[in-house]
Amino acid sequence: MMYKQQKQRMPVEIKSKKELDLMRAAGKIVAEILDDVEQHAKPGVTTGELEQRARAILEKYGATSPFLGYPNAQEKWPPFPGWICASVNEEIVHGIPRMKRVLREGDLLKIDVGATYGGYIGDSAWTFAIGKVSDRARRLMQVTEESLLQGIAQVHNNKRLWDVIATIQHAVETNGFTVIREYQGHGVGREMHEEPSIPNFLDDEFDKRPTNVLLKPGMTLAIEPMVVTGKWDTKVLGDKWTVVTKDRGLAAHYEHTVAVTENGPEILTQWK
Repeated sequence: MMYKQQKQRMPVEIKSKKELDLMRAAGKIVAEILDDVEQHAKPGVTTGELEQRARAILEKYGATSPFLGYPNAQEKWPPFPGWICASVNEEIVHGIPRMKRVLREGDLLKIDVGATYGGYIGDSAWTFAIGKVSDRARRLMQVTEESLLQGIAQVHNNKRLWDVIATIQHAVETNGFTVIREYQGHGVGREMHEEPSIPNFLDDEFDKRPTNVLLKPGMTLAIEPMVVTGKWDTKVLGDKWTVVTKDRGLAAHYEHTVAVTENGPEILTQWK
């Protein structure tokens, strides 16, 4: 689950070995849920049914969803009512799972999953093709996933956060797609949204100082490119949560929780 851009606050928390072990355990639960979604997200299935399956896996491990009841203090909206986020087609993020939302052939489904285990959080999102999707949708998925992996590859001790961000933006824009600007990734650990803020773009009008973070072992980052086929402008639907593209262009969303180590990045939510 992402959030709107905010000013950087310091410092970025460094996790201990024990804390990282708990985040690995949370990440494995998230990975199991995403694997289950891949097996069951088919035409005719509802996003509410996928949520029920995710809830069952969380409860099996004694974990909870950090999304359920999450407050939106910025807008003073109702707490998030779902255990996962399920967004379809032009919906980018924060879609509310519903028993009436039936998946159809050609849909692009984004599932965002969090698990709180032992007081620590794993957070990941993936995009799933429902049946046969268009070539454009398939290419959007490929580029977005690849941008995430290229960004993660930049997560090294003594590199800067902006190396991650610039790599993601370059991978997306050189392939003719657009990164969302109003929403971003974040640090994660005991809280869903910790420092640092992780936007997916840098430009001449962007204040780069908040992204001048020196990466250090023990930092844990939720890196999550949100990519669209059209313009990056967004709006929120009447349910007060679901974010869509204003031009109704397709959206893809990929996310991993990543730890900075002495030997490079460790993906804590790896499932493929």
